[in-house]
Amino acid sequence: MKRPQVQPDPAAALLEMYDEALPHVYGYLLGRSGDHALSEDLTADTFLAAVQAARNRSGSPPTVAWLVGIARHKLADHWRAIGRERRGLERLEQQEPRDDADPWDVRLDMLRAREVLARLGEHHRAALTLRYLDGLPVPEVAEHLDRTVHATEALLVRARAAFRREYEATSDAPGTGGGRRR
Repeated sequence: MKRPQVQPDPAAALLEMYDEALPHVYGYLLGRSGDHALSEDLTADTFLAAVQAARNRSGSPPTVAWLVGIARHKLADHWRAIGRERRGLERLEQQEPRDDADPWDVRLDMLRAREVLARLGEHHRAALTLRYLDGLPVPEVAEHLDRTVHATEALLVRARAAFRREYEATSDAPGTGGGRRR
């Protein structure tokens, strides 16, 4: 009886070219974003996506140009996400200010809200952004976050509480009208 032959993992070719390709991918991303931390994150995302793609595609081995193409898509996805977030924040800014509110105070509140959102953990920021800035219903947020609806609802409760705590902690901070900052 002939034993089936084990096929090599197609993604193994990526490991062989990693040291050569890494500076090209990172350099491409850094040159376009100007942000070291973002470039590192997107480089990691690029190689993870490349492993998955290598396992799904047949034929030619991976090349540096192919990896840079994946990096280009990751950067475009990042820019689209930033654009969605910005549009959501702009929609919030365009809401009618309270009659007793100074429009400048409303603008400062939005800037502070952006800063607070940026300081939250990734899972809280992602949940709040998808739900309130992108306007997705909870089941769609759950799908994007690969969670159950119940777990997503609990995450949103915790994320709102974390946002509120951080926002209130900065409400008396210098530059936002007072004196205390965490």
